[in-house]
Amino acid sequence: MSVTTPPAPFTAEDYRARMDRAAAEAADAGLAGILVAPGPDLVHLTGYQPTATTERLTVLVLAAGREPVLVVPTLEAPDAEQAPGAAAFTLRDWTDGKDPYAVTAPLLGAGGTGARFGVSDNTWALHLLGLQKALPATSYVSLTEALPMLRAVKDARELERIAAAGAAADEAYREILTVRFEGRRETEVAADLAAALMRFGHSQVDFTVVGSGPNGANPHHEAGERVIERGDMVVLDFGGLKHGYGSDTTRTVHVGEPTDEERRVHDLVREAQQAGFEAVRPGVACQEVDRAARKVITDAGYGAYFIHRTGHGIGVTTHEPPYMVEGEERPIVPGMCFSVEPGVYLPGRFGVRIEDIVTATEDGGGRRFNNTPREMAIVE
Repeated sequence: MSVTTPPAPFTAEDYRARMDRAAAEAADAGLAGILVAPGPDLVHLTGYQPTATTERLTVLVLAAGREPVLVVPTLEAPDAEQAPGAAAFTLRDWTDGKDPYAVTAPLLGAGGTGARFGVSDNTWALHLLGLQKALPATSYVSLTEALPMLRAVKDARELERIAAAGAAADEAYREILTVRFEGRRETEVAADLAAALMRFGHSQVDFTVVGSGPNGANPHHEAGERVIERGDMVVLDFGGLKHGYGSDTTRTVHVGEPTDEERRVHDLVREAQQAGFEAVRPGVACQEVDRAARKVITDAGYGAYFIHRTGHGIGVTTHEPPYMVEGEERPIVPGMCFSVEPGVYLPGRFGVRIEDIVTATEDGGGRRFNNTPREMAIVE
């Protein structure tokens, strides 16, 4: 798919299917329904994102066997009516001066009988407390706890968007290899990366990690004023949103010729990343991806320097469930999208990380959404 070709838009039927599936999953989890505030869950389920997050209550109410209802302030109703999924939900508005919880409480049905609801994680405490006051017998649990896989499995149209975002990130990496590194600040290279992501179709840049030399040993180093020198290993981790879906990739480059040790560590991380990718299969526990990558690094004597999980999910946000980490026994399902990004970080010296976004496929393997070379690139 061309980096510049826009995908077909989601339809009201797409959003209705997502809301129906979410309501059914909530019922299976023993919930009376779910309450979704503005944020990534609301965007995923309805396509609606308020122009500004305010203290006014906005909430989607979903329950199995009942029509979805989006409660919004009256002044924001015109925008909500234009949401891509608007035909799939009923709109209920409330005006300033009225009690929004009195409007919302009847939509929760049998709240007085001790019903339990899932609540999106970014719901304001103000609103949750207001609902508890209106329905004191209800109880609430976070969606991450109750339905962590709500957005985890992507459909074909979502996979198309993630593929496009990955291809755009790849183009940005290819372009950054042509710029000069030596003698420039990390912030300058980071600005080049951000500009390239936008040029290749991203609407939002979420991060541009440029960790040179000893800064590369900090996995989440923010680009700073350090001047990149010849002999530096440089970790490049960057991504954002394109067509509403995330990209996230990491490559580690070197300014001038590396030492034998630097090559050895880079080759080790590349081998570990390949082992993690090869572990991706439907039905395999998420933790097995972490175990496969970690074993390569541990067996080589660098286990103490691999200090984070091997991967995280990606979708309408760049970090979301599932997580590729020890203890996550949830099985991989076709359509799950997540990173595979092992690393080795030697304090005060350098770091190496290699990351691709991958998905599990119906035919039993994995598919990469990042396809730039994983060998060490030499930059000027």
